[in-house]
Amino acid sequence: MSVSSQKRFAYPVALGSLIALIATVGIETTAWSAEAAKPTIESTGDWRADVLRFAQVNLKHPAWGASHSVRDYELARELAAADGVTLDDDVLYAAAYLHDVAAFAPFSKAGVDHQDEAASIVESMLAGTGFPMSKIEAVRGSIRTHMYGRDPTGPEAIYLHDADALDWLGAIGVARVFGLVDPNGGAPDGPTVVKRLESNLAQVPARIVSKAGKARAPQRVRELEEFLRDLRSESADFRSL
Repeated sequence: MSVSSQKRFAYPVALGSLIALIATVGIETTAWSAEAAKPTIESTGDWRADVLRFAQVNLKHPAWGASHSVRDYELARELAAADGVTLDDDVLYAAAYLHDVAAFAPFSKAGVDHQDEAASIVESMLAGTGFPMSKIEAVRGSIRTHMYGRDPTGPEAIYLHDADALDWLGAIGVARVFGLVDPNGGAPDGPTVVKRLESNLAQVPARIVSKAGKARAPQRVRELEEFLRDLRSESADFRSL
């Protein structure tokens, strides 16, 4: 599920700082050449399979790795279907699987929000893969506004934005954020990520745009509220985490 205004576990801190704080992400260069002037995805003639493989190989993280992209893609489709909205699946697929690419070294750029950097490099990544490049601006726009703090425009952008927001709530939101705790006692620790969960609870629901997204939010809000309530009572007001 991390940036100058928000992200990496959605904190309002610089993306590069959070990378250094939490972990170093290993990159297998079979899918990306660090020597290349611009990042590209190795093409085998099936752009969807190539994008999926790229994500699985390069985007490994408990909060915003490839599994998060899978959930965003599938949930965006579900929400749009519930609202009777037809999405361009090429746009949604590319945006969902690559929206957090700039949250990872070597694709990140110091001082640049991961949404903006991912939107900047996605064209060079998809060029030559067989992706229909006439749709690249819609992909770019969807990536640029995927975080809950931004305002999406267009159907693919709206439903990716809402799916991404919902993934910070409910049981999955708890799993993602607690996956960031340093097992060696460093930062972030348990009380720190609890504050992140409380912040998500306070900020995310109001930023959901679509009718179906708004309908899905209350259940996830209740799940998160119940978890925090139980955790508070079982951890001396979070002090023994």
